[in-house]
Amino acid sequence: MPIPPDSALPAPAPTRRTFLGYVIGGAGLLVAADLGLGASPASAAVVLPSVPQIPEAYDLNDFLTQCALPTSNLVAVRIDRRGDAHFALPRMEVGQGITTSTAMILAEELDLPLDRVHVTLAPARPELLFNQLTGGSNTTISTYTPIRVAAAVARQSLLEAAAIMLGAQVTSLTTKGGTILDSLGSSVTYGQAAQKVDTSRTREVKVTLDESRERKVVGTPQRRIDALDAVTGRKTFAMDLKVKNALPTMVCRAPALNGKPVKVRNAAKVRAMPGVTHVGVVPTGVAVRARTFGQCIDAVRALDVQWSEGTVPGKKADDVTRELRAAELPLAVPALGATTVEGSFTFHFRSGSALEPNCAVADVRKDSARIWSGLKSPIDAQSKIAKLLGLPQTKVEVNVVTGGGSFGRKLFSDGAIEAAQVSKAFGVPVKLMWHRADEPRQGRVHPMATSRIRATVVGDTVATFEQRHTSVSCDFTHGLGERITAEVASLPSGLGNLGFSETVFLLTQELPYNFGVVTQLLNESNYDQSRFNTSSVRNIYSPDVRVANELIVDQLAARFRTDPVEFRRTFTKSGVVRRVLDRAAELGEWGRRLPKGVAQGIAIHKEYKGATAVVVELDCRPATVNRKVRDAVTGPRVLRATMVVDCGLAINPLGIEAQMMGGFSDGMAQVLTYSNHLVDGHFLEASWDNSAYTRQWNTPLEFRCEVMESESTEPGGIGEAGVAASAAAVACAYARATGTMPTEFPVNFRQPLHFTPKSFVPPVPASPTNGLTFVS
Repeated sequence: MPIPPDSALPAPAPTRRTFLGYVIGGAGLLVAADLGLGASPASAAVVLPSVPQIPEAYDLNDFLTQCALPTSNLVAVRIDRRGDAHFALPRMEVGQGITTSTAMILAEELDLPLDRVHVTLAPARPELLFNQLTGGSNTTISTYTPIRVAAAVARQSLLEAAAIMLGAQVTSLTTKGGTILDSLGSSVTYGQAAQKVDTSRTREVKVTLDESRERKVVGTPQRRIDALDAVTGRKTFAMDLKVKNALPTMVCRAPALNGKPVKVRNAAKVRAMPGVTHVGVVPTGVAVRARTFGQCIDAVRALDVQWSEGTVPGKKADDVTRELRAAELPLAVPALGATTVEGSFTFHFRSGSALEPNCAVADVRKDSARIWSGLKSPIDAQSKIAKLLGLPQTKVEVNVVTGGGSFGRKLFSDGAIEAAQVSKAFGVPVKLMWHRADEPRQGRVHPMATSRIRATVVGDTVATFEQRHTSVSCDFTHGLGERITAEVASLPSGLGNLGFSETVFLLTQELPYNFGVVTQLLNESNYDQSRFNTSSVRNIYSPDVRVANELIVDQLAARFRTDPVEFRRTFTKSGVVRRVLDRAAELGEWGRRLPKGVAQGIAIHKEYKGATAVVVELDCRPATVNRKVRDAVTGPRVLRATMVVDCGLAINPLGIEAQMMGGFSDGMAQVLTYSNHLVDGHFLEASWDNSAYTRQWNTPLEFRCEVMESESTEPGGIGEAGVAASAAAVACAYARATGTMPTEFPVNFRQPLHFTPKSFVPPVPASPTNGLTFVS
């Protein structure tokens, strides 16, 4: 008997789930969750024509969520005397809107106005173990149930206290906007009730989460709670902090990738420059501290340093490509002439730079240290800094500050570690900031990779689909955000990091099609993370993997003489994927007549407990490709983009749309324009004026995102969900518009550089003096 697609199965009935929580003894009302279970793992009981891949049964989010569960009872909600709720989120806000969505979950469960819920970022808390890592679009997936339980415990405790105050039964009480009312109209505020809750001892509380209750906040579009501060300049980032005696500090870096200082020839002369207070060698370069950042730049430019040759002397991109090709794992099924569809693709290095420069404030004393920085792995940062300083971890205070973007970059604490090293060397507090030229050249990049695919067609079906993805080693030495797994990943052999790479690839990569025998394998060309500074840039492996396999899917559709949408619909495994595919095709008007040189592309992606489909219209006509815009990288232009996402329970649809728009900008840039050029052992790009990330002149003239109502009662991940399908859709549109399947990305990589490379010695340009020149 055939198994119906999951879209044909009945939706689960609303349920009530019972959990235990605690009212914690001490001052004020403080409550916490205790979970034996959290967000439900994906079901393994699905029978499909293709053997199910591991992520269909257990994916990276299941893994991260289960790692966080044991310490979920240490994440607490506090109710103050005014009746406001306070919650220190053990994750990092980097612009993805998690403080807003978290506040919405709390407001919903507590029945409080959103402006009375205050979400801050927790400092490093080693006792949380694996529960303080921000990555994998896992924040809301892993914290949703613990936060709800903690809020429900708080609400129940308030009701019990109010029942005594009002002389009523708990079951007769109702809440409204922070007030508790009895059936006679008498009331007490949350603040009044909070003062009467028994907090003299820690006690267990049983609560039930009512899934059938009508939601008032969750699921409604809400503007970000920090939006006003952001647009008025009141939002506080690391560089905005006022720490006593912490003066601007920068580092002069080597011309070659990962070069080290051998000798400083003019330290005394630079130390005598205006405003300069300190000059000294640190592991990453030569640090200077001065009264202003402008004076730091002047000092960095004046330094005369002898450098080592770096970790990839003389290497260029083509050398790395040859290494990757040589390391490709063999395909199992031989090429069989007309029955074979295959392709080989190259994806170049690209910077993981965020808009906010890498920065941190450090105050290192003889017996203690205090650090402030944007950190997605603060426990790992704390342990590494403690080790470098020779201090107990308990003597290193690490404070998490809101970051201006991350893209996976801030999983690594390079800036915080460097600031601590400089502060120790100088014996004074420092406010360290990387120059924008430092990040593309010496910062972390997405690993260069190749992807080789071979599919076999037998009759009217696809019998096999093999993908061999080969990558420069992706650095996972942050582990799961704490010391143990970080140490394992950093083992000298490199095999510990390889284990992380293989695990992440295995738990994230899923081909959403019934293509018979499917294998997707990763190999890394080297295990030595010291050659290139890499990180799991937004969506990690998925954009490259999806671009490669969706291009081959279009080739298969052509072999079957079938429309690309109809082909995908026929072979798609998942009903959720099929729903977003059909809706995207409808909204994007798939198949409509377009001028020659303009074509549509479509792609799907399944990850993060949800699915995404994207339809684009790409203009590759010469007049568009060759258009001139001052200081711009133009080329093909996406005229229209339509995105449809099923991300499970949508906490904040407006925030989801914003994340999908950002994901589209990422995916489009990676295919068309954005990369780092490795030449003679260093990257040429320096700063954003060199890096051809998506600009206003490249954004779609029309953009639409629809968040579909989901059958799931649990939220999925959204921070990275829009990247892979967007990149693949643009690549497929490019192939259809030009009549040639692209095999190297970005597609403009071989074109002449659009910029004149900045100098490597000195490593940073002079401070700008024409800041108002282009303002109009």
